[in-house]
Parts: sequence; C-alpha cells; structure tokens
Amino acid sequence: MNVLHFINNFFSDSAHWHGYDGIPTRLREHIQYSLIALAIAAAIGLPVGLLTGHTGRGGNTVAFIATAGRALPSFGLLVLMFVLLGLGLTPVMIPLVVLAVPPILVTTYEAVRSVDPSPVDAARGMGMAESRVLFQVELPVALPLILSGLRSAAIQIVSTATIAAYVSLGGLGRYIVDGLYQRNYEKVVGGATLVAVLALLALGFFWLVARFTVSPGVRRSAR
Repeated sequence: MNVLHFINNFFSDSAHWHGYDGIPTRLREHIQYSLIALAIAAAIGLPVGLLTGHTGRGGNTVAFIATAGRALPSFGLLVLMFVLLGLGLTPVMIPLVVLAVPPILVTTYEAVRSVDPSPVDAARGMGMAESRVLFQVELPVALPLILSGLRSAAIQIVSTATIAAYVSLGGLGRYIVDGLYQRNYEKVVGGATLVAVLALLALGFFWLVARFTVSPGVRRSAR
C-alpha cells in the first residue's frame, strides 16, 4: 500500500472527523499549542532583538543565545521538563519556545542592524527621540526580515508541536504517536500529512501578512 492510499483511507474514514480524537479537535489543539508558543517566543525575541539591533550592543550575546537554543534537542528538553515538572502544558511550551526564540531574535537583530544608516542619522539630526527612530524609521524597513524570522519560528513550532503527544497531551502528534503504538500506519501518515498542511498554511499566512503590512517601496527594495 502506498502513501496516497494511506492518506485517502485516513481522510475518508468518517470516524476521524468526530469526537475527542477527531481531526477538528486535534487540529484545534495543535494550533492552540503553536500560537501560545509563538506568542511567548515573540514576546521574548522581538523586544530583545529590536533593542540590541537599535543600539548595536549585545550582538555576541544574541549569537550565543541563538547557537545554544539551536543546539538543544527539543525532545530531550521535553523529557527533562517532564521529569522536573510532571504532566501539563508547561513541559511542552518550554522546548517549543526555546526552539522558536533564536530565529526571531537573530533575524530581528540583523534586520534592524541592516537598515541603511542614512535615514536613521537624518532622523536623529532632526531631533527625533530614539524610540521614534526605532519604530518610525528602522522598524518599517526591517519588517520584511522580521516577519521572515517569525515565519521560520512558526513553521518550526508547528512541525515540532507533535511532541506534546509524548506527554499525554493532544494535537496532531496524537495520530503519529498512537498510530505507531497501534501499528496503524494510516493514522501515522494522516497525522504527518495534517502537520505538513498546517505548516504550509502558516507559510501562506505570513506571506499574506507581509503583503498587507510591508510598504510597496520596501518590498521592491528587498527583492
């Protein structure tokens, strides 16, 4: 039996569309976990990246945090947090946030640092406060790259949030973990397909956000 046959059998089975283990429920859980993790990571990475990028200080620290965050294995960190904290959402959020902070932090820092200094110097010469320089001059120009960092983090979170199933939570990872345990490969392939589709939808969402939030002039110069 090929993969397409597994996919067809999984999605054509009406039992997978109803109840606590139905696709709508598992999809909603997965999106919930992903949004919470992305919001926490953005709340950490964006302010720090904007501040360090604007001041030009802390670049080495940003690079160290990014390297350390990428080096930590998400599943290993999940197991450690589970041992220390027990069951619950927190052991899942910690590895997802640790995974997502580096791309947000690094791209935000690099985005602000790569802004042409001429308009920045001109804004300061006109007496603009540093906060206005950051948010009115640097941020609009840096926005495409900042959004790319958020997009990368979102896709990584969506793809990795399947680990929630290993600590008895829900989400699309439930199909993969339960399917492997039951030797039900239709469920495994179906769950993996849903995760891939959700990651593609996240990619499309950030494309739309960039389309409507980045000014046309900045888009053209970024090409």
